[in-house]
Amino acid sequence: MNISDDVLCVFSAQIEAQNGSYRINIPEHELTLGDLEPGSSYRVAILSTDSAQTTATEARRPTQDRTASEPPVEVGDQRTVDIEDIGEQGDGIARVDRGYVVVVPETELNERVTIEITRVTETVAFGEVLEREEYYQ
Repeated sequence: MNISDDVLCVFSAQIEAQNGSYRINIPEHELTLGDLEPGSSYRVAILSTDSAQTTATEARRPTQDRTASEPPVEVGDQRTVDIEDIGEQGDGIARVDRGYVVVVPETELNERVTIEITRVTETVAFGEVLEREEYYQ
């Protein structure tokens, strides 16, 4: 997936019903640390959780050509990811290109981390935390 350099922020959120309409909450850190301003108008794109879930940093990162059937990561790749879920064993779960799952131990829900891929299988990869984003701690 290509994401334009014009993208100001990327985050995951749920659509919530509210008084006959629907709302998406923007995380506070996107306003305090990013280029968004309260009261301003923006265009919004909504991607299914089945779509590739990629941060803007990942999307701008050059990637090798890989077919859709190959894992979108390789051992040694570094990615900045958002921990979207916690698995049954307590490990963080992130999704990258095409919804491919990366398990990241010792992380918390909604934490943003830079990881290095340490193991890759056909259906899941494992990563080790290299750096944590301060505003997620």
